[in-house]
Amino acid sequence: MTVETAKKKVILSGIQSSGALTLGSYIGAIRNWVELSEEYDCYYCIVDMHAITVRQDPETLRRNTLEQLAQYVAAGLDPKRNVLFVQSHVPSHAQLGWVLGCYAMFGELSRMTQFKEKSAKNAGNINAGLFTYPVLMAADILLYQADLVPVGDDQRQHLEITRDIAMRFNGIYGETFKIPEAHIPKLGARVMDLQSPGNKMSKSEAASGGCVGIMDKPEDIMRAFKRAVTDSGSEVRFDPETKPGVSNLMQIYAVCANKTLPEVEREFSGRGYGDFKRSVGEAVIETLRPIREDASRLAGDRALLAEICADGAERASLAAERTLRNVYDKLGFVLK
Repeated sequence: MTVETAKKKVILSGIQSSGALTLGSYIGAIRNWVELSEEYDCYYCIVDMHAITVRQDPETLRRNTLEQLAQYVAAGLDPKRNVLFVQSHVPSHAQLGWVLGCYAMFGELSRMTQFKEKSAKNAGNINAGLFTYPVLMAADILLYQADLVPVGDDQRQHLEITRDIAMRFNGIYGETFKIPEAHIPKLGARVMDLQSPGNKMSKSEAASGGCVGIMDKPEDIMRAFKRAVTDSGSEVRFDPETKPGVSNLMQIYAVCANKTLPEVEREFSGRGYGDFKRSVGEAVIETLRPIREDASRLAGDRALLAEICADGAERASLAAERTLRNVYDKLGFVLK
């Protein structure tokens, strides 16, 4: 008599290849992906199709995509245990994106906060792709019948519209898509800009001096933390409402030094902000050092990266095409 092994739940997540990965990308996403790969079937993609809602230099986008893959692996994502792939290598994403666009309502999309924010920043290029971005994101998730989606607080709204679209389609055609749930880490879900702690750390704002990149040199990382905005007073205390700068630094330090927030408060009691910021910088440098060194080595091995891309695309396509075929059948398309 054989005992059937319980099927693992599925996780899907991805990051745009529009620029260098940041400390926020690592703490808020990749670090958690590595932990999740122990327990789930994980699909982690580089979402290059999402990146072109903003004009990209072709050679830079190509380079960023491959370097980002190297950084995924260097950060601990084993390409044998996880499905690592480039979004544009799996045509089903665009194909399901068109279908789901026919089941997403204009009013829903017009209420997306990120569309409003990005439109304000890119007034000369408010394109249809920027507007329908959440539909392609829904296709990314639903293709793999994901149970959980690791997202930051700023992506909750996109996951909600994914759920709405899936339930609408299921209501018309019967059970087709699994309804995904959010997976948000308890600590470091949203790392904020070091100069503007009211804003998320973003690679698009790197020029502000408040963004730290995974591949930044140690001296540049330390400089960024020494210049980080804190708050009035000198007490290291976690209070996001009244002390957003210090609270952001505390979360970063807690993750990189593997400590709890109360432990951080006790460690820096009476020591002042200068000592605190220097310690945060040192912890970040040591956390990122092995990733930076390994990623630099991997980025030079284009044959290996091409092999990982091809294997990931093949494995992702098997799952994606199965879902797409089922969707096409339910819609009444003639299957080939």
